[in-house]
Amino acid sequence: MPCMTGSAGKRRNVVLIWLVWPLITLGIYSFVFWYKINREARDFDKRIEVDPVVSLMAVLFGPLIIVPPFVSIYNTGKRIARMQDAAGLNSSCNPWIGFILIFLFGLHTLYYQMELNRIWDHYDNPTEGSLVTLAR
Repeated sequence: MPCMTGSAGKRRNVVLIWLVWPLITLGIYSFVFWYKINREARDFDKRIEVDPVVSLMAVLFGPLIIVPPFVSIYNTGKRIARMQDAAGLNSSCNPWIGFILIFLFGLHTLYYQMELNRIWDHYDNPTEGSLVTLAR
């Protein structure tokens, strides 16, 4: 079986992405973050099928019809768990925890970035976009 590789994502400070940048940008950074982490999932493991623009649109415009942002947040948690598995880690990211944390000060972004940081720490914090070898 050939060795699979993927693009590394970015290790981010969880407090900055959850609180500081959204406050400074009046909430706009939250949408940029959502696009970026879904793009990272797609680029890290080609078996993860996600259109980051669709995920972004679900959280940006989805509240108008209520359900889409919740689906996007849950599915993003599943993607992060699959990324952890592909990296050879135990899948500790639980999409239900992410879903519940939506209602607790939007802590789902902090939680998801913590789980993503586990992956990048596993690879010794590679440069964003560099190739890393997938374990599975």
